[in-house]
Amino acid sequence: MEEKSYGPVVPEDFTFGLTEEDKLLLDCGRKLGPVNIRFETYGKLDEKKSNAILILHALSGDAHVAGYLDGDRSKIGWWDGMVGPGKGFDTDKYFIVCSNVIGGCSGSTGPRSFNPDSQNFSKIYNMDFPVITIADMVRAQYRLMKHLGISQWLALAGGSMGGMQALEWAVSYPEAVRSIIPIATTSRLSPQSIAFNWVGRQAIMNDPKWNSGNYDLDKVPESGLAIARMLGHITYLSDKSMDRKFGRELQESESYTFDFKHNFKVESYLKHQGEKFVERFDANSYLYISRAMDYFDLSGKFGGDLAIALSQVHAPFLVISFSSDWLFTPEESLKIVEALRINSTDVTYCDIKSIYGHDAFLLEVDILKRIITDFLKCRYEEVK
Repeated sequence: MEEKSYGPVVPEDFTFGLTEEDKLLLDCGRKLGPVNIRFETYGKLDEKKSNAILILHALSGDAHVAGYLDGDRSKIGWWDGMVGPGKGFDTDKYFIVCSNVIGGCSGSTGPRSFNPDSQNFSKIYNMDFPVITIADMVRAQYRLMKHLGISQWLALAGGSMGGMQALEWAVSYPEAVRSIIPIATTSRLSPQSIAFNWVGRQAIMNDPKWNSGNYDLDKVPESGLAIARMLGHITYLSDKSMDRKFGRELQESESYTFDFKHNFKVESYLKHQGEKFVERFDANSYLYISRAMDYFDLSGKFGGDLAIALSQVHAPFLVISFSSDWLFTPEESLKIVEALRINSTDVTYCDIKSIYGHDAFLLEVDILKRIITDFLKCRYEEVK
């Protein structure tokens, strides 16, 4: 069947926590409410509500995973090659849900949302927003699942931070998960990754326009946020992919200009990526979400033993890594696989040969489609 775009999508909102009893209790001890979750759905939920799949986004992602926003064909979903009719997550067969995480800036409650506890209701949270964790994000998604009337996901899938959420789901709500697909991810953030996040946040917080997080929308810390994005983007690539794409080619000149403006093509590329990111992402959200990633350690509550952390998980896993990913290396995925094998959990592991580094989970859609299609087919036949 010829693949095609899913077509127009209309974002939806789910709000909870309007009463004290219904607020979301966070790991930091605070309660958050009201909470809005921006989400999108694709395909149809079957009568048994057994074909639902939750896709979980990475740090800079959002709920718009596929198709285009109704009325704006330029805004294509971040994983459009994987979600749609006849694709890896086949919307002719499955009901796909993707939501923006709390702490985000694309419709879900975050630091740029109105703070109901402030004396001036028109005041936004900014840095009064509570520090959140990956587990907090998952608790909010669980509320959405109940709102949609779904008792069990056929599958959970996500790359990078999305994979962290999938792992957290498996541990926090094992009965609600039929299968898990963590891609290019880790069970806990490494010191190197924490270090990169720290430098990115320092770039933002040392931008004079950041103003302790109290910046106006027309005066955002664009320089700091752009630098944070450029630094992060380098970790998403690989040396080989950068060499193939840019080499040492010059940009806008035929020889060195002997100044400190961008001379090289790779410098211009990073500058462009930083500028684009500022247009669509919030600096405070970057601080909160990257901190949530820092705190993620699936085995932390179990004495550092990942096998014990995963001992109550009985759903089959498809764990995928990429050979050139130096941010979340194949070794990190193998730690997850080994912990599952200790528990005799059904696990399939694929390390895909790719030059694209961490970004490969967004780019290697052809091979991902083949692997994921077969895995989901087996899970779907079990519930039919």
